[in-house]
Amino acid sequence: GFFSCLSRDGSVYDDTKFVWLQGRQIWVYSRLYRTVPRFRRPELLEAARKAGEFLESHVRPEPGSTRAAFALSRDGRPVRLQRSFYSEAFCALGLDELGRATGEERYRAWARRWAGAVWGWARGAPMELGRPRFSGTPPQQALAQAMMVLKVGLQLWGDPRRDPQNEPEAPEAEAMAEWGAQHVLMHLQRGDSVVLENVSPEGEELPGSLGRLMNPGHALEAAWLLLQLSGRRGDAALGARAVAALLEGPLRRGWDPQHGGLFSFLDADGLCPTQLEWSMKLWWPHAEAMVALLAAQRFQPRPSLVSQFLQVAQYTFDKFRDPEHGEWFGYLNRDGSVALSIKGGPYKGCFHVARALLMCEEMLDAILEGEEP
Repeated sequence: GFFSCLSRDGSVYDDTKFVWLQGRQIWVYSRLYRTVPRFRRPELLEAARKAGEFLESHVRPEPGSTRAAFALSRDGRPVRLQRSFYSEAFCALGLDELGRATGEERYRAWARRWAGAVWGWARGAPMELGRPRFSGTPPQQALAQAMMVLKVGLQLWGDPRRDPQNEPEAPEAEAMAEWGAQHVLMHLQRGDSVVLENVSPEGEELPGSLGRLMNPGHALEAAWLLLQLSGRRGDAALGARAVAALLEGPLRRGWDPQHGGLFSFLDADGLCPTQLEWSMKLWWPHAEAMVALLAAQRFQPRPSLVSQFLQVAQYTFDKFRDPEHGEWFGYLNRDGSVALSIKGGPYKGCFHVARALLMCEEMLDAILEGEEP
């Protein structure tokens, strides 16, 4: 398994192994090996394979469980379990990509089991461990969960450019992606002028600060995922709605006019968000913004999208990148100064930066070569 909490000299300052980051790093190594000739190195695939074996052997809190732990001890014993299905979703993403890179069906079979559990829970099947439902708790659905179902569905469906073979699980994966997309669109409220993080199961706005919460990073990530889906099914209307509501609106609202960069959280009515870190600038929304802007440019070329991409990229590489020691800092204060010197932790590992750079390189190549969207 992979460490994510390392000191600059290579020593381990926390030997916990976080399952989100295991699945994500397996995905990155496998995708790079499979699609980028300069990364087709045996040691990269071998590292992904070993991590995949470690994950499948140790991730369950008890034998036969359909849950995946959030954190493991160094020797693979479960330490913590979340009341969500994100660990299982990242297991599915990483193992499916590992199966595609190695050509070994067992990895993809493991991925399908994790994906099936995620989709079942998303549609209401009881989890083995969940948050107690008290009488005053309003029923709700989170944008992040719908987006994760869409993401896993697209992964298992495969990319027709890279995976031309007929996938046996494609119909179910397509249905999963469609379900996720429908539920993502339920978070577009007030005439598509806001993207709310939490809505009712029926897609209605919730009262209070919970209902007004917006996360620009999630909206931007959802934008490029919906653009991928619109390309798969040839749905120009879906693509146009994704650009207008999930890209342009969140960028306009989320960009800090004083210091630059994207806020972490916003309130739909312009009130102060309750999240203490709302004004911090985090690495991953900026990575997702670059991907979303180039995906939009591929879908519907416009000079304004290129200008916005350059603005976001300039801020991102000026503020997050460490020119002396490499990699990106993850957490900045509102003014762009480094708030936390760590470059790895429970949520930041080898994923958002690498995936964004890979996808941006691919899309910029396509744009410069004049490929059709």
